[in-house]
Amino acid sequence: MHITTADEALKFVKSGDKIFIHSVAAVPHHLVRALVARVNEIKGIEIYHLHTEGEAPYTEPQYAENFHTNAFFIAKNTRTAIAEGRGSYIPVFLSEIPRLFTQNIIKLNIALISVSTPDKSGFCSLGTSVDATIAAIDSADIVIAQINKNVPRTLGDAQVHTSRIHYFVPFDEPLHEVSWGESTPEHKKIGQHVASLVDDGATLQMGIGSIPNAVLAALEEHKDLGIHTEMFSDGIIPLVEKGVITGKFKKRNRGKIVSTFMCGSRKLYDFVDDNPLVTMMRVDYVNDTSIIRQNPKVTAINSAIEIDITGQVCADSIGYSMYSGVGGQMDFIRGAALSEGGKPIIALNATTAKGLSKIVSHLKEGAGVVTTRAHVHYVVTEFGIAYLFGKNLVERARELIKIAHPAHQETLAREAYERFKHYSSAMF
Repeated sequence: MHITTADEALKFVKSGDKIFIHSVAAVPHHLVRALVARVNEIKGIEIYHLHTEGEAPYTEPQYAENFHTNAFFIAKNTRTAIAEGRGSYIPVFLSEIPRLFTQNIIKLNIALISVSTPDKSGFCSLGTSVDATIAAIDSADIVIAQINKNVPRTLGDAQVHTSRIHYFVPFDEPLHEVSWGESTPEHKKIGQHVASLVDDGATLQMGIGSIPNAVLAALEEHKDLGIHTEMFSDGIIPLVEKGVITGKFKKRNRGKIVSTFMCGSRKLYDFVDDNPLVTMMRVDYVNDTSIIRQNPKVTAINSAIEIDITGQVCADSIGYSMYSGVGGQMDFIRGAALSEGGKPIIALNATTAKGLSKIVSHLKEGAGVVTTRAHVHYVVTEFGIAYLFGKNLVERARELIKIAHPAHQETLAREAYERFKHYSSAMF
């Protein structure tokens, strides 16, 4: 175990290197700052990462010749740089990112990670994010870890022996925390509609944010729910404490909360610390459709930027502007559809903050289809539930118009008629 300073460890970085940075709340910010401090010595560095939280100084305009970020999922801290050409987006299913590293499609030179303090047997934990980080550790020429006492000791694939890491840099700093605040009345209605679709004994996948938290808050009367999800936040804690989440009927990892990364408050990080109820696994396991479908009644709850009246879901871009990414939506939408009694759900507000309809007659020019119309079963807004599976295009349009904001329904109906006028006009 080689312990050193960040400045010493980062001297191994040379111009043109490809560097992986640990994900979400697990970003090793002390190492990142030390990397950026070497701008007078290095150029042409390619940085690869999933969603990351907190500051991303390597994306600043003054470092354009030094660093180019390549995001598998775009977050707020990289969105501007990618829009302005100082970064790029790599479209890929979350479940397939590890292959890019292990098959040397992207040959990593350096991996910058954060870990918990080692235990007496020499094992550290990757804490809040496992995702593709194990693949990065296995593939990179040099692995540099920031040892941070604030990283929770999570179990499962998160356990990494010190022999797999080349350099350790002790530096304690708080993990990035996210608070989603109070749910809006619209989110609460969406949560109630989604909760009405969730059966007792179901296995849940949900994201993080106001809508997933509103769904979780509406599940307090349910029984024996299980969790197999790529990510989660604080919203699951009350359901665990009230005995709603038991995992009793799961067929894979029965009784366990399975995830690949998390982001929330310090309360969440304390909850998962050394908690055998929580199993953090590699993303190519968690998001594997063949694994997901084995659990009963998988209910996958995902969101969208907009959805057209035939059911095409745009979840990664606003027109030509990249906003987020493909992520794991398709992994879980398909896994839920194939699960016995499963329900794939797209949940979204009916309108944007500016009052524009998110249910549209056609997607914006340049918008990306993340989930195809053939994969969509349920769509939920605050105005109700549309069930699209087995319905033709006109029937889908009618269902979706019913759950659009009333202020936009007449326009949508008129536009739908123009699109499908070779059908009976009475349909609209």
